[in-house]
Amino acid sequence: MKRVSIIGTGRLGTSLGLALSKKGFTIGGLVDRSLSRAKKSRRIIGAGRAATRAASAVARADLVIIAVPDEEIASVAKTLARTAGPWEAKIVFHTSGIRPSRDLAPLKALGAMCASFHPVQSFPRMDMPPSHFQNIFIGLEGDERAVLRAKTVSRKLGARPFLVRSGDKSLYHAACSMTSNLVVPLIHMAGDLLRKIGVPDRDAIHLLLPLLVGTLQNVKHLDGAGALTGPISRGDVSTVKRHLDALGRFPSARAVYRILGAEALRLVPKKKLPPLKIRTLRKLLEGK
Repeated sequence: MKRVSIIGTGRLGTSLGLALSKKGFTIGGLVDRSLSRAKKSRRIIGAGRAATRAASAVARADLVIIAVPDEEIASVAKTLARTAGPWEAKIVFHTSGIRPSRDLAPLKALGAMCASFHPVQSFPRMDMPPSHFQNIFIGLEGDERAVLRAKTVSRKLGARPFLVRSGDKSLYHAACSMTSNLVVPLIHMAGDLLRKIGVPDRDAIHLLLPLLVGTLQNVKHLDGAGALTGPISRGDVSTVKRHLDALGRFPSARAVYRILGAEALRLVPKKKLPPLKIRTLRKLLEGK
């Protein structure tokens, strides 16, 4: 399982190819509908052959990684089954967090071992360094033999493999998306509130970043309740009320504050706050 070809040379495909090349894997074909993007991937990785057709790339590969958008995986698998091969004893991964490995069924029918291989990490650029995979989790699902190979690849990258049941992938991926994708608009929403009080655009987000980094460190080192700070964790009813009053002119931000505030209140240990304060905060956050 030393020769790897990658179908889809975007941010994840290229970053994964670069990391694998540094861990002793031979990069074969780098296949993309855009030849210029495949060539850019080749320059970043420093190995492989850029192409728009997969046949020769697949023929010489032990492991084929399909790193295309989620909605294209099934059609790419069908096309590969018709135009490339042979597939007997080859390993095929796709990198989607939400799509099941059965999207690769046309290749499995031809003898391939198939799995989904989803790094729980964000890839904002094509040239993310191999260290970007260090100590992250990689969600695996698929054929038993393919999953065993996927565990080996994960550990080679310095990552931690774990199994996700096919039927659980949507919920698993929603959790990942909430953590990664939805934090960004939350920060920008908070930044917009600062802009409303005259903080310059260039400063609004940067003002909040140390607070965000400190919070993430708390989450890393403490449990959910221990990482929680602020007026809700203290039972500061008057401050929460003033927040909600101030947010009255910004309905979207007020709704988000209430939803997340209710979740924060749920994390506060019952013994930490008097029952009356908990009830009062709950009513405030529920708009009663």
